Amino acid sequence: MTARPANAHQARLLRLLRDGGPSSRAQLGDLVDLSRSKLAVEVDRLLETGLVVADGLAASRGGRRSHNIRLAPALRFLGIDIGATSIDVAVTNAELEVLGHLNHPMDVREGPVAIFEQALSMATKLKATGLAEGFDGAGIGVPGPVRFPEGVPVAPPIMPGWDGFPVREALSQDLGCPVMVDNDVNLMAVGEQHAGVARSVADFLCIKIGTGIGCGIVVGGEVYRGTTGSAGDIGHIQVDPYGRACACGNKGCLEAHFSGAALARDAEDAARAGRSPELAERLVAAGRLTAVDVAAAAAAGDTTSLELIREGGDRVGQVIAGLVSFFNPGLVVIGGGVTGLGHTLLASVRTQVYRRSLPLATGNLPIVLGELGAVAGVIGAARLISDHLFSPA
Repeated sequence: MTARPANAHQARLLRLLRDGGPSSRAQLGDLVDLSRSKLAVEVDRLLETGLVVADGLAASRGGRRSHNIRLAPALRFLGIDIGATSIDVAVTNAELEVLGHLNHPMDVREGPVAIFEQALSMATKLKATGLAEGFDGAGIGVPGPVRFPEGVPVAPPIMPGWDGFPVREALSQDLGCPVMVDNDVNLMAVGEQHAGVARSVADFLCIKIGTGIGCGIVVGGEVYRGTTGSAGDIGHIQVDPYGRACACGNKGCLEAHFSGAALARDAEDAARAGRSPELAERLVAAGRLTAVDVAAAAAAGDTTSLELIREGGDRVGQVIAGLVSFFNPGLVVIGGGVTGLGHTLLASVRTQVYRRSLPLATGNLPIVLGELGAVAGVIGAARLISDHLFSPA
Protein backbone atom coordinates (compact mmCIF):
# COMPACT_ATOMS: atom_id res chain seq x y z
CA MET A 1 0.00 0.00 0.00
CA THR A 2 1.51 3.31 -1.06
CA ALA A 3 -1.04 5.67 0.45
CA ARG A 4 -3.16 6.28 3.54
CA PRO A 5 -6.30 8.41 3.83
CA ALA A 6 -5.49 12.08 4.21
CA ASN A 7 -8.30 12.90 6.64
CA ALA A 8 -11.15 11.45 8.69
CA HIS A 9 -13.63 11.82 5.82
CA GLN A 10 -11.52 9.65 3.53
CA ALA A 11 -10.99 7.12 6.33
CA ARG A 12 -14.75 6.90 6.85
CA LEU A 13 -15.32 6.32 3.13
CA LEU A 14 -12.71 3.55 3.00
CA ARG A 15 -14.27 1.74 5.95
CA LEU A 16 -17.74 2.04 4.45
CA LEU A 17 -16.48 0.46 1.22
CA ARG A 18 -14.71 -2.26 3.21
CA ASP A 19 -17.80 -3.12 5.25
CA GLY A 20 -20.47 -2.60 2.59
CA GLY A 21 -18.73 -3.43 -0.67
CA PRO A 22 -18.91 -1.41 -3.91
CA SER A 23 -21.17 1.64 -3.64
CA SER A 24 -22.19 4.62 -5.72
CA ARG A 25 -21.36 8.17 -4.71
CA ALA A 26 -25.05 8.70 -4.00
CA GLN A 27 -25.15 5.70 -1.66
CA LEU A 28 -22.05 6.92 0.14
CA GLY A 29 -23.60 10.38 0.38
CA ASP A 30 -26.53 8.86 2.28
CA LEU A 31 -24.10 7.55 4.91
CA VAL A 32 -21.73 10.45 5.48
CA ASP A 33 -22.32 14.02 6.60
CA LEU A 34 -20.76 15.73 3.60
CA SER A 35 -22.11 18.02 0.91
CA ARG A 36 -22.23 16.57 -2.60
CA SER A 37 -19.34 18.76 -3.70
CA LYS A 38 -17.17 17.88 -0.68
CA LEU A 39 -17.95 14.19 -1.13
CA ALA A 40 -16.97 14.40 -4.80
CA VAL A 41 -13.65 16.01 -3.87
CA GLU A 42 -12.79 13.33 -1.29
CA VAL A 43 -13.78 10.44 -3.58
CA ASP A 44 -11.71 11.89 -6.42
CA ARG A 45 -8.70 12.21 -4.12
CA LEU A 46 -9.09 8.59 -3.06
CA LEU A 47 -9.28 7.54 -6.72
CA GLU A 48 -6.01 9.40 -7.32
CA THR A 49 -4.29 7.46 -4.50
CA GLY A 50 -5.27 4.13 -6.03
CA LEU A 51 -6.93 2.98 -2.80
CA VAL A 52 -10.28 2.92 -4.60
CA VAL A 53 -11.21 2.33 -8.24
CA ALA A 54 -14.25 2.86 -10.45
CA ASP A 55 -16.37 -0.28 -10.69
CA GLY A 56 -19.04 -0.01 -13.37
CA LEU A 57 -22.21 2.01 -13.56
CA ALA A 58 -24.43 2.32 -10.50
CA ALA A 59 -28.17 1.72 -10.57
CA SER A 60 -30.08 4.80 -11.67
CA ARG A 61 -31.67 6.98 -9.00
CA GLY A 62 -32.98 9.44 -11.56
CA GLY A 63 -30.77 11.63 -13.71
CA ARG A 64 -27.36 10.66 -14.99
CA ARG A 65 -26.05 7.33 -13.71
CA SER A 66 -22.85 7.47 -11.70
CA HIS A 67 -20.08 4.91 -11.36
CA ASN A 68 -19.80 2.55 -8.45
CA ILE A 69 -16.53 2.75 -6.59
CA ARG A 70 -14.83 -0.02 -4.65
CA LEU A 71 -11.63 -0.64 -2.76
CA ALA A 72 -8.70 -1.52 -5.00
CA PRO A 73 -9.08 -5.24 -5.85
CA ALA A 74 -5.32 -5.82 -5.53
CA LEU A 75 -5.23 -4.91 -1.81
CA ARG A 76 -4.32 -7.90 0.36
CA PHE A 77 -4.27 -8.34 4.12
CA LEU A 78 -2.64 -11.15 6.06
CA GLY A 79 -4.29 -12.51 9.21
CA ILE A 80 -2.26 -14.66 11.62
CA ASP A 81 -4.01 -16.24 14.61
CA ILE A 82 -1.63 -17.97 17.00
CA GLY A 83 -3.36 -20.23 19.50
CA ALA A 84 -1.88 -22.35 22.26
CA THR A 85 -1.72 -25.43 20.05
CA SER A 86 -2.13 -24.27 16.44
CA ILE A 87 -1.57 -21.48 13.95
CA ASP A 88 -4.15 -20.17 11.47
CA VAL A 89 -2.99 -17.98 8.58
CA ALA A 90 -5.27 -16.40 5.98
CA VAL A 91 -5.16 -13.94 3.11
CA THR A 92 -8.10 -11.57 2.62
CA ASN A 93 -9.02 -8.98 0.06
CA ALA A 94 -9.81 -5.39 1.01
CA GLU A 95 -13.40 -6.31 1.97
CA LEU A 96 -11.92 -8.92 4.37
CA GLU A 97 -13.23 -11.90 2.42
CA VAL A 98 -11.00 -14.91 3.12
CA LEU A 99 -9.28 -15.91 -0.13
CA GLY A 100 -7.09 -18.64 1.33
CA HIS A 101 -6.67 -20.20 4.78
CA LEU A 102 -4.16 -22.65 6.29
CA ASN A 103 -4.01 -24.30 9.71
CA HIS A 104 -0.99 -25.98 11.28
CA PRO A 105 -0.79 -27.65 14.71
CA MET A 106 2.05 -26.20 16.79
CA ASP A 107 2.69 -25.58 20.48
CA VAL A 108 3.11 -21.91 21.34
CA ARG A 109 5.66 -22.96 23.99
CA GLU A 110 8.13 -23.65 21.19
CA GLY A 111 8.79 -19.91 21.32
CA PRO A 112 8.34 -16.89 19.08
CA VAL A 113 11.16 -17.63 16.63
CA ALA A 114 9.90 -21.11 15.74
CA ILE A 115 6.26 -20.00 15.69
CA PHE A 116 6.89 -17.09 13.34
CA GLU A 117 9.10 -19.15 11.06
CA GLN A 118 6.13 -21.47 10.64
CA ALA A 119 3.64 -18.61 10.21
CA LEU A 120 5.84 -16.96 7.56
CA SER A 121 6.21 -20.29 5.76
CA MET A 122 2.41 -20.60 5.66
CA ALA A 123 2.09 -17.04 4.36
CA THR A 124 4.62 -17.86 1.62
CA LYS A 125 2.59 -20.94 0.62
CA LEU A 126 -0.54 -18.81 0.30
CA LYS A 127 1.32 -16.26 -1.82
CA ALA A 128 2.64 -19.04 -4.04
CA THR A 129 -0.90 -20.03 -4.99
CA GLY A 130 -1.29 -16.65 -6.67
CA LEU A 131 -3.55 -15.13 -4.01
CA ALA A 132 -1.20 -12.23 -3.36
CA GLU A 133 1.97 -10.68 -4.75
CA GLY A 134 2.62 -9.08 -1.39
CA PHE A 135 0.76 -7.92 1.69
CA ASP A 136 -0.44 -4.40 2.38
CA GLY A 137 -0.67 -5.10 6.10
CA ALA A 138 -0.83 -7.93 8.61
CA GLY A 139 -2.76 -8.46 11.84
CA ILE A 140 -1.50 -10.96 14.42
CA GLY A 141 -3.20 -12.50 17.44
CA VAL A 142 -1.31 -14.18 20.30
CA PRO A 143 -2.75 -16.17 23.25
CA GLY A 144 -1.77 -13.81 26.04
CA PRO A 145 -1.89 -10.18 27.18
CA VAL A 146 -0.47 -7.64 24.73
CA ARG A 147 0.81 -4.12 25.36
CA PHE A 148 -1.20 -2.86 22.43
CA PRO A 149 0.55 0.42 21.52
CA GLU A 150 3.88 -1.40 21.14
CA GLY A 151 2.59 -4.74 19.86
CA VAL A 152 4.46 -6.67 22.57
CA PRO A 153 3.26 -9.65 24.66
CA VAL A 154 3.36 -9.01 28.41
CA ALA A 155 3.94 -11.80 30.95
CA PRO A 156 1.81 -14.37 29.09
CA PRO A 157 1.23 -17.34 31.46
CA ILE A 158 1.26 -20.10 28.82
CA MET A 159 3.92 -18.55 26.53
CA PRO A 160 7.44 -19.01 27.95
CA GLY A 161 9.98 -16.94 26.05
CA TRP A 162 7.41 -14.50 24.67
CA ASP A 163 7.47 -11.81 27.37
CA GLY A 164 8.56 -8.55 25.74
CA PHE A 165 9.24 -10.13 22.33
CA PRO A 166 8.93 -7.36 19.68
CA VAL A 167 6.30 -9.13 17.57
CA ARG A 168 5.16 -6.09 15.61
CA GLU A 169 8.67 -4.86 14.83
CA ALA A 170 10.06 -8.28 13.89
CA LEU A 171 7.13 -9.30 11.68
CA SER A 172 6.96 -5.91 9.99
CA GLN A 173 10.58 -6.33 8.90
CA ASP A 174 10.02 -9.89 7.69
CA LEU A 175 6.80 -9.15 5.82
CA GLY A 176 7.72 -5.69 4.55
CA CYS A 177 4.39 -4.18 5.57
CA PRO A 178 2.71 -2.58 8.60
CA VAL A 179 1.76 -5.01 11.39
CA MET A 180 -0.65 -4.78 14.33
CA VAL A 181 -0.73 -7.21 17.26
CA ASP A 182 -3.48 -8.01 19.76
CA ASN A 183 -4.68 -10.75 22.06
CA ASP A 184 -6.24 -13.67 20.16
CA VAL A 185 -9.57 -13.45 22.00
CA ASN A 186 -9.92 -9.77 21.16
CA LEU A 187 -9.44 -10.64 17.51
CA MET A 188 -12.04 -13.40 17.70
CA ALA A 189 -14.46 -10.80 19.06
CA VAL A 190 -13.58 -8.38 16.24
CA GLY A 191 -14.05 -11.14 13.67
CA GLU A 192 -17.51 -12.01 14.98
CA GLN A 193 -18.33 -8.30 15.06
CA HIS A 194 -17.28 -7.82 11.44
CA ALA A 195 -18.69 -10.90 9.76
CA GLY A 196 -20.26 -13.13 12.38
CA VAL A 197 -23.00 -13.31 14.95
CA ALA A 198 -22.21 -9.92 16.58
CA ARG A 199 -22.59 -7.76 13.45
CA SER A 200 -25.36 -5.57 14.85
CA VAL A 201 -24.32 -5.46 18.52
CA ALA A 202 -22.32 -2.62 20.08
CA ASP A 203 -21.77 -4.09 23.56
CA PHE A 204 -20.95 -7.78 23.88
CA LEU A 205 -18.68 -10.39 25.42
CA CYS A 206 -16.87 -13.02 23.36
CA ILE A 207 -15.71 -15.99 25.41
CA LYS A 208 -13.02 -18.21 23.89
CA ILE A 209 -12.77 -21.67 25.40
CA GLY A 210 -9.74 -23.46 24.02
CA THR A 211 -6.58 -24.68 25.71
CA GLY A 212 -7.26 -21.76 28.06
CA ILE A 213 -10.20 -19.39 28.57
CA GLY A 214 -10.36 -15.69 27.76
CA CYS A 215 -12.92 -12.98 27.05
CA GLY A 216 -13.01 -10.22 24.46
CA ILE A 217 -14.91 -7.17 25.70
CA VAL A 218 -16.51 -4.87 23.13
CA VAL A 219 -17.93 -1.57 24.40
CA GLY A 220 -19.63 0.86 22.05
CA GLY A 221 -18.28 -1.10 19.09
CA GLU A 222 -14.66 -0.89 20.28
CA VAL A 223 -12.49 -3.50 21.99
CA TYR A 224 -11.75 -2.67 25.61
CA ARG A 225 -8.21 -3.80 26.43
CA GLY A 226 -7.66 -2.34 29.91
CA THR A 227 -4.72 -0.31 31.18
CA THR A 228 -2.07 -2.98 30.61
CA GLY A 229 -3.76 -5.14 27.95
CA SER A 230 -5.03 -7.85 30.32
CA ALA A 231 -8.76 -7.04 30.31
CA GLY A 232 -10.88 -10.15 29.84
CA ASP A 233 -8.46 -12.62 31.44
CA ILE A 234 -11.38 -14.50 32.97
CA GLY A 235 -9.63 -17.88 32.94
CA HIS A 236 -7.95 -16.82 36.16
CA ILE A 237 -11.07 -15.86 38.06
CA GLN A 238 -11.30 -18.19 41.04
CA VAL A 239 -14.22 -20.62 41.03
CA ASP A 240 -13.05 -22.82 43.91
CA PRO A 241 -10.79 -21.46 46.70
CA TYR A 242 -9.62 -25.00 47.49
CA GLY A 243 -9.44 -26.12 43.88
CA ARG A 244 -6.76 -27.28 41.51
CA ALA A 245 -3.41 -25.59 41.04
CA CYS A 246 -3.32 -23.38 37.94
CA ALA A 247 -0.44 -22.54 35.61
CA CYS A 248 -0.63 -18.94 36.85
CA GLY A 249 0.40 -20.06 40.37
CA ASN A 250 -2.98 -19.67 42.04
CA LYS A 251 -5.55 -22.29 42.98
CA GLY A 252 -9.09 -22.89 41.78
CA CYS A 253 -8.97 -20.78 38.60
CA LEU A 254 -11.71 -21.37 36.03
CA GLU A 255 -9.09 -22.41 33.48
CA ALA A 256 -7.74 -25.10 35.82
CA HIS A 257 -11.20 -26.63 36.14
CA PHE A 258 -12.57 -26.27 32.63
CA SER A 259 -10.66 -25.60 29.42
CA GLY A 260 -9.48 -27.78 26.59
CA ALA A 261 -6.51 -28.96 28.64
CA ALA A 262 -8.52 -29.52 31.83
CA LEU A 263 -11.25 -31.39 29.98
CA ALA A 264 -8.72 -33.68 28.32
CA ARG A 265 -7.12 -34.44 31.69
CA ASP A 266 -10.46 -35.18 33.32
CA ALA A 267 -11.47 -37.41 30.41
CA GLU A 268 -8.24 -39.41 30.69
CA ASP A 269 -8.77 -39.80 34.45
CA ALA A 270 -12.31 -41.06 33.81
CA ALA A 271 -11.09 -43.50 31.17
CA ARG A 272 -8.37 -44.94 33.40
CA ALA A 273 -10.79 -45.22 36.33
CA GLY A 274 -13.16 -47.31 34.24
CA ARG A 275 -16.00 -44.78 34.32
CA SER A 276 -16.27 -44.56 30.51
CA PRO A 277 -15.66 -47.52 28.19
CA GLU A 278 -16.05 -45.14 25.22
CA LEU A 279 -13.28 -42.82 26.41
CA ALA A 280 -11.12 -45.78 27.47
CA GLU A 281 -11.33 -47.19 23.96
CA ARG A 282 -10.32 -43.87 22.46
CA LEU A 283 -7.46 -43.49 24.91
CA VAL A 284 -6.07 -46.91 24.01
CA ALA A 285 -6.35 -46.12 20.30
CA ALA A 286 -4.70 -42.67 20.40
CA GLY A 287 -2.62 -42.68 23.59
CA ARG A 288 -4.20 -39.41 24.68
CA LEU A 289 -7.56 -37.66 24.70
CA THR A 290 -8.68 -34.19 23.59
CA ALA A 291 -11.86 -32.16 23.80
CA VAL A 292 -12.71 -33.57 20.34
CA ASP A 293 -12.78 -37.07 21.83
CA VAL A 294 -15.07 -35.94 24.64
CA ALA A 295 -17.40 -34.28 22.13
CA ALA A 296 -17.52 -37.42 19.99
CA ALA A 297 -18.13 -39.65 23.02
CA ALA A 298 -20.89 -37.35 24.25
CA ALA A 299 -22.50 -37.41 20.80
CA ALA A 300 -22.49 -41.20 21.04
CA GLY A 301 -24.39 -40.96 24.33
CA ASP A 302 -21.51 -41.48 26.78
CA THR A 303 -22.89 -40.34 30.13
CA THR A 304 -19.48 -39.57 31.66
CA SER A 305 -18.55 -37.28 28.78
CA LEU A 306 -21.91 -35.52 28.98
CA GLU A 307 -21.42 -35.00 32.70
CA LEU A 308 -17.93 -33.57 32.20
CA ILE A 309 -19.30 -31.10 29.66
CA ARG A 310 -22.22 -30.11 31.90
CA GLU A 311 -19.94 -29.58 34.91
CA GLY A 312 -17.61 -27.44 32.82
CA GLY A 313 -20.49 -25.44 31.41
CA ASP A 314 -21.72 -24.83 34.96
CA ARG A 315 -18.30 -23.44 35.93
CA VAL A 316 -18.13 -21.19 32.88
CA GLY A 317 -21.72 -20.07 33.37
CA GLN A 318 -20.98 -19.19 36.98
CA VAL A 319 -18.25 -16.77 35.85
CA ILE A 320 -20.22 -15.38 32.91
CA ALA A 321 -23.17 -14.70 35.23
CA GLY A 322 -20.96 -12.37 37.25
CA LEU A 323 -19.72 -10.66 34.09
CA VAL A 324 -23.29 -10.19 32.85
CA SER A 325 -24.42 -8.65 36.13
CA PHE A 326 -21.43 -6.28 36.04
CA PHE A 327 -21.32 -5.37 32.33
CA ASN A 328 -24.93 -5.83 31.12
CA PRO A 329 -23.94 -6.83 27.54
CA GLY A 330 -26.34 -7.16 24.63
CA LEU A 331 -24.90 -10.53 23.58
CA VAL A 332 -22.59 -13.28 24.81
CA VAL A 333 -20.71 -15.21 22.11
CA ILE A 334 -18.96 -18.48 22.92
CA GLY A 335 -16.21 -19.65 20.57
CA GLY A 336 -12.92 -21.53 20.52
CA GLY A 337 -11.95 -25.14 20.08
CA VAL A 338 -14.11 -26.46 22.91
CA THR A 339 -17.29 -25.22 21.19
CA GLY A 340 -17.23 -28.55 19.40
CA LEU A 341 -19.01 -29.61 22.58
CA GLY A 342 -21.93 -27.68 21.14
CA HIS A 343 -25.34 -27.34 22.66
CA THR A 344 -24.72 -29.48 25.75
CA LEU A 345 -22.12 -26.92 26.82
CA LEU A 346 -24.27 -23.99 25.73
CA ALA A 347 -27.29 -25.26 27.65
CA SER A 348 -25.28 -25.53 30.88
CA VAL A 349 -23.84 -22.04 30.45
CA ARG A 350 -27.25 -20.55 29.74
CA THR A 351 -28.82 -22.28 32.74
CA GLN A 352 -26.25 -20.82 35.13
CA VAL A 353 -26.34 -17.31 33.66
CA TYR A 354 -30.13 -17.07 33.57
CA ARG A 355 -30.37 -18.52 37.08
CA ARG A 356 -27.68 -16.40 38.73
CA SER A 357 -28.00 -13.01 36.98
CA LEU A 358 -30.85 -10.57 37.52
CA PRO A 359 -33.74 -10.74 35.02
CA LEU A 360 -33.12 -7.10 34.07
CA ALA A 361 -29.71 -8.13 32.65
CA THR A 362 -30.76 -11.44 31.12
CA GLY A 363 -34.33 -10.84 29.95
CA ASN A 364 -33.26 -10.17 26.35
CA LEU A 365 -29.73 -11.59 26.44
CA PRO A 366 -28.81 -14.08 23.69
CA ILE A 367 -26.02 -16.51 24.61
CA VAL A 368 -24.91 -18.11 21.36
CA LEU A 369 -22.09 -20.01 19.69
CA GLY A 370 -19.87 -18.04 17.32
CA GLU A 371 -20.57 -18.27 13.59
CA LEU A 372 -17.08 -18.07 12.12
CA GLY A 373 -15.27 -21.00 13.71
CA ALA A 374 -11.59 -21.27 12.79
CA VAL A 375 -11.54 -18.07 10.69
CA ALA A 376 -12.90 -15.72 13.39
CA GLY A 377 -9.40 -14.81 14.58
CA VAL A 378 -7.86 -14.29 11.14
CA ILE A 379 -10.79 -12.14 10.00
CA GLY A 380 -10.42 -10.13 13.21
CA ALA A 381 -6.70 -9.78 12.53
CA ALA A 382 -7.37 -8.51 9.01
CA ARG A 383 -9.97 -6.09 10.38
CA LEU A 384 -7.45 -4.84 12.97
CA ILE A 385 -4.79 -3.97 10.39
CA SER A 386 -7.34 -2.53 7.96
CA ASP A 387 -8.69 -0.26 10.71
CA HIS A 388 -5.14 0.99 11.19
CA LEU A 389 -4.40 1.48 7.49
CA PHE A 390 -7.80 3.03 6.81
CA SER A 391 -7.04 5.77 9.35
CA PRO A 392 -5.34 9.07 8.60
CA ALA A 393 -1.55 8.69 8.58
